[in-house]
Amino acid sequence: MPLHPTLPRSSHEIERKFLVRQLPDDMERHPSRKIEQGYLVVKRDGTQVRLRRAGITCSLTLKRGRGVARREWEIEITPAQFDVLWPATLGRRLGKTRYDVPFGTLTIEIDIYEGRNAGIVVAEVEFESEEQCHSFEPPDWLGRDVSEKPRYSNIKLATE
Repeated sequence: MPLHPTLPRSSHEIERKFLVRQLPDDMERHPSRKIEQGYLVVKRDGTQVRLRRAGITCSLTLKRGRGVARREWEIEITPAQFDVLWPATLGRRLGKTRYDVPFGTLTIEIDIYEGRNAGIVVAEVEFESEEQCHSFEPPDWLGRDVSEKPRYSNIKLATE
C-alpha cells in the first residue's frame, strides 16, 4: 500500500503542559474531538513515532527531543493506513477527548483522558517562540506546570 502523497510537515514544536485545576465553565461550547493515539517507536533519547486518529483525520508523527521545544514531522495518512498500522501499537495506546479553548491569541488544548488514565486532565499550549512560551501567564483555572514531568507525558500515559 503506497504512502499518502502528502509531504511531511516539519516544525519546531514549543509547548507547555499544565494540570487543570478546574475546567472552564463554558467547556462544552468549545470544539472537541475524540483522539486515539498509539506509539510505534519509543526511544530513550526522546524519539517517538506516533499514530493518531482525531475525529476523521489520521496522522503519523515523528518527534525528536525533550522538554518544551522539540522537532516534529507529521504526515496525514488514510484511515485504511491507520488501521493497518494500529495493531503494532498494542500496549502503547491512550484515548482522550480534546477541547480547544481560546485564550487571547492562543489556544489551550484540554485533554480529558479515558480508560486507565481516567481522572487525568491536562492542558497544552503551543507557542510561536520560546520567549512567548516563557512569558506565558496561565489562567487561574490551570494548575501546576508539568511540562518537564515525565509522569504526564503522553508516552508514559500510553505505556504505564
